Amino acid sequence: MALMDRSFDELVAEAVAAPMSGWDFGWLEGRATEERPSWGYAGLLHARLATVDAALDLQTGGGEVLAAAPELPRLAVATEGWPPNVAAATALLHPRGVAVVAHDDSGPDPAPLPFADAAFDLVTSRHPVVPRWAEIARVLRPGGTYLAQHVGPASVFELVEHFLGPQPDEVRRGRHPDDEVAAAREAGLELVDLRAERLRVEFRDVGAVVWFLRKVVWLVPGFTVDAYRPALHTLHDLIRTEGPFVAHSARHLVELRRPA
Repeated sequence: MALMDRSFDELVAEAVAAPMSGWDFGWLEGRATEERPSWGYAGLLHARLATVDAALDLQTGGGEVLAAAPELPRLAVATEGWPPNVAAATALLHPRGVAVVAHDDSGPDPAPLPFADAAFDLVTSRHPVVPRWAEIARVLRPGGTYLAQHVGPASVFELVEHFLGPQPDEVRRGRHPDDEVAAAREAGLELVDLRAERLRVEFRDVGAVVWFLRKVVWLVPGFTVDAYRPALHTLHDLIRTEGPFVAHSARHLVELRRPA
């Protein structure tokens, strides 16, 4: 049955029952689309991994991006804080010889990274919640590199504001690349490369929105179907009458170096 022919309750129930582990968005295939940044982060990461001796991937999710690398360094380590993702990443990465360490550095007062000073040539991350610059600088060797793709300011805020209403300027500016680079410099890192893009996102049914907000939990904190049922009904009707709900994600590529 086509998505447009299915009822609100059917679409929502399917999204609520869908699995959440890992950081794979394959469940959205045919239901939502997002443009990809022009720089191709996975390719850049995989090429860089082949050139170093020791690498650390922070907040690895289910380990999907790291596991796809054709070649890994002699020492490869990944951290992840969410228990279901720790299990998923362990299953995927251990056969590749990658050590997965359970460590949550996304909260307001995280513990230091459980690694020695100057342990890694390369530190990477795809969509970290909060980059901890002092810790990143500490575990990098002199001359080592931080290479990451971050979520930028006001990302998918068309969707956020549908549920939460207009957001203040200071919230919309959160994760701004200029602010992140300034904080990284204060921690002793120097900028090598910074690129930013805004990319079109389309949600083709309300179930895709429900699943997305269950996965990306910080967009609408405390999201549940019951709490936001009226707004979800409005969105369902809007998609049926006007077509896909369009938002825009923000992404930036950042490369920083610890001075030699």
